[in-house]
Formats: sequence, C-alpha cells, structure tokens
Amino acid sequence: MAVAYPAYEDRPRRRGRKVLIGFVVLLLVLAGLLVVADRVAAGVAERAIADQVRQEVAKQDVRSAPPKVDVGGFPFLTQVAAGRYQHISIVLTDVQGSVQGDAVSVPRLDVDARNVTASLDTLRSGRGDVIAESVDGRATVAYDSLAKMLDRPGLTLGERDGKLTVTAPADILGVKLTVHGTADLTVADGKVALRFNELTAEGLPNLPLAKTLLANYARSISVKVPLPALPFQLSVGKVEPRPEGLVVTANAQHVPINSAG
Repeated sequence: MAVAYPAYEDRPRRRGRKVLIGFVVLLLVLAGLLVVADRVAAGVAERAIADQVRQEVAKQDVRSAPPKVDVGGFPFLTQVAAGRYQHISIVLTDVQGSVQGDAVSVPRLDVDARNVTASLDTLRSGRGDVIAESVDGRATVAYDSLAKMLDRPGLTLGERDGKLTVTAPADILGVKLTVHGTADLTVADGKVALRFNELTAEGLPNLPLAKTLLANYARSISVKVPLPALPFQLSVGKVEPRPEGLVVTANAQHVPINSAG
C-alpha cells in the first residue's frame, strides 16, 4: 500500500534553494558593482596622469597629440590604497621635436612604467611626484625627418630585410646616377651613427676615379645624427630600421613620470 507524504515537506527545501540562488545573485551584482567602481576609479587616475604628462612634455617645447594613459593591474582600488601601481602605459603620437633647429617627427612613442608609486593626494591634486621604478620607451622616428638632417636633396631612406636603405641622386664625372645602398647603425652618446658601406650606382663609369668618388659620397653621408631628447629621462639603448621608421629603444630607472626631461 503506497504511503502519501504531505506536500508541505518539500516547501522548506524549495525555500532554501531560492535563498541560496538569491544570495549568489546578490554576490554577482556586488562583484559587478565593485568591478565597475574599480574601472571608474582607474579612468579618473588615467585622466589625471595624462594631464600631468601633457603639461610636462609641453615644457620641453615638444608637441604631440593628447597622451593616452592606461593603468594596468587589478584590482585598481587596492593599488590606490597602497599608493603603488604595477604598470602604467603611456602613448604619445604625432610627436614633433627639434634637433639643432631641424624639426623631427616621431610618429609614436610608447612608454611602459613599472612599479609606480603615487599617493592618492598626488593623483587628486596633481601636486607631488609619480615615481616609476623603471621605464622602458620605444620611439619611432620618421625616415623623412632623418633624411632632412643628412641635408642631401633627393635622398630618401627606408628599410629592407632589417637594414637601413638609401636612394639618392648623384653626379659622378658629369653622369647623373641614382645611388642605392644600405647602412650599418650604431648608437653612442645619444646619436645614431650611419655608416653607408655598400653603395652601388647603375651606369657608373668603369673607372677608378668614378669608384673613388662613389666611395667619397658614401663617406659624406656616413654621419652621426643626434636624436631628439626623449621625455622621462630615457636613455637610448638600441636603434633598429623598421618599415614604419627608425625604432629607438630606450630605458631609465627611478624616474618621475610627471616631471619629464
């Protein structure tokens, strides 16, 4: 004979499940609100740092598009409480600087600051230092700006197979030629040394004097080119030709990133 159980015995279990589901939903909502608050606070800090960077870069008589700042690491609010930030990324584009009176175009400068210390009051007021334990920079110098500094009409620079290339008109023994070649690059004392050692010219007269004149032309454009001063006390370490321009890698230690230069 079957035994019928009262229906009300299942009700407590149903109520328990509903309470548990409601608690989980509440936790998810709270977690979502915390994430939103965290990102809003990070956005406020990013705008404050971007404004300080813009002012300091302007002090160097350098123009650029408004800086883009991204504060990395999560959660952000715990970093605020500690006054220490894991990673701050700064991007400057359309940078215009000057070297010995010549305008130099740097299409993009990427700066990665690590282990940055800044008090909450500094972020709020804009007063005080924002100090980075280490800063790595990567700047792209436009080839046309570099070519202007060589002061050879018609000379153009580019990249092929990881080498800096040159194309230029030349007049050798009364013959107008187009010179092609590549250069070796080295960096010293904030200058890039260009050494053109593989120049060729189609139609070059097969004469010793013509070859000597071509070698002399190669030496005349093998010069040391000063780089524009980089912000954040960045010191140039390496230079590489890339399709988009001459890529300069630089770094610095213990730098106030809101006091460039």
